[in-house]
Amino acid sequence: MDLIPFIAISIPVVHMIRKTLETSKWVPEWDKVLSRIWMVAIVFLVLAQIPGFRFIADMYGPLIFLVILITVYLLQEHRSARLLALAFLPFVAVYLFNRFIRFVAASFFNSYHEYFMSAESFGALWLIGFGIYASIQNNKERKQRQKEEEQLRQAEARKAELEHLVVERTTELLSQKETLEKAFAELKAMQVQLVHAEKMASLGELTAGIAHEIQNPLNFVNNFSELSVELAQELLDEIKKPDLDKTLVQDLVADLTQNQQKINHHGKRAASIVTGMLQHARTSTGAKEPIELNALADEYMRLSYHGLRAKDSMFNAKMVTDFDPAVGKVEVIPQDMGRVLLNLINNAFYAVQQRKNAGTPYVGTLAAGNVTPEGRPYEPTVTITTKKTDSQIIIKVKDNGIGIPDAVKAKIFQPFFTTKPTGQGTGLGLSLAYDIVTKGHGGSLKVESKEGEGTIFVISLPF
Repeated sequence: MDLIPFIAISIPVVHMIRKTLETSKWVPEWDKVLSRIWMVAIVFLVLAQIPGFRFIADMYGPLIFLVILITVYLLQEHRSARLLALAFLPFVAVYLFNRFIRFVAASFFNSYHEYFMSAESFGALWLIGFGIYASIQNNKERKQRQKEEEQLRQAEARKAELEHLVVERTTELLSQKETLEKAFAELKAMQVQLVHAEKMASLGELTAGIAHEIQNPLNFVNNFSELSVELAQELLDEIKKPDLDKTLVQDLVADLTQNQQKINHHGKRAASIVTGMLQHARTSTGAKEPIELNALADEYMRLSYHGLRAKDSMFNAKMVTDFDPAVGKVEVIPQDMGRVLLNLINNAFYAVQQRKNAGTPYVGTLAAGNVTPEGRPYEPTVTITTKKTDSQIIIKVKDNGIGIPDAVKAKIFQPFFTTKPTGQGTGLGLSLAYDIVTKGHGGSLKVESKEGEGTIFVISLPF
């Protein structure tokens, strides 16, 4: 055997196999053996030159084939190894067959040497051709794997980047959440302050009405008490007379009794007004109580009117009530329902006052504030009606004031929204009234209005 050419071919072939099958990656320990095949080749070449060891040259080929078979076996799960096996199998089979025939029938082998060598050459050509094909396929697969690995690395890098962004965004969102929670807490505190300010504002308006309203019963008390003093003195003078006039004494006693009854009546009236003011001023307990709803509405209407007159003594308005006697006592939270009625009635008087003055931007299509569209003199009027149905108590607060534009009606119950000039409204009155009626009493509060003609607020309370 020509050992030198075989060695010259085998070493690059083994190197190609290592590279193609990526043995350093899949079988690193075996790859170390393959990387030293050139040392084995040198040993075989040296021994083949020594007399008595020349037979060793014939063992180099089977050794190389054995190494290749072991490599293929170790990587049998890989497609590239199976392709390599198909490339080497014909050549190995022919090579081993020729060596076997040459060993057992040397004369026969020598007689047909050309045929055996031709078969071996064909196997070598098959090895070279299929080996090139296998190498090309393996290179394609390796490039595809490298591409996939690169895509995987890019995906991992993108994933790491996204995770970093998620951590940053989460941190940012947590910071924003803390900021919003702090802002929300501040807003709640501010809302409590504003609600308190709204209550104090309504209390201020109520106080002005109370001061005017309470003056009447106090005047009666003062007048009748002075008259009673005069009657008592007259009675005392009459008793001292020797000829007592019993009839006059009886008349004086009767007048005194009547005066005391009137003093008692108007004193109770003043006391009820003060009690109502205190109920309105104090914090609501949230407990419902049976109250005369008609009386409550009537009292707050008069107090609201006198409160407005205390601010503008030139203002006058007609107050109309149409109370259904069947309403009777209704279970409500007195302080809260009082605030609702006071707010709606105040708004009604404000609307008619604005129309009367005819100097606001809300007069709309009115030709003049003191003339109706029909040409009759304008009379500011606020009307309260109550009605009991099968399942509801209906309260209506109606005015013939400036009305509410359609664009405003959708916002009328929103917190902090107001059509009043700056300093005349907090924008919380109707919002609080809506919450009290809907959430506190399970009812509804609706508005019906036409710009330039008037407004009706409708409260519906279940019972």
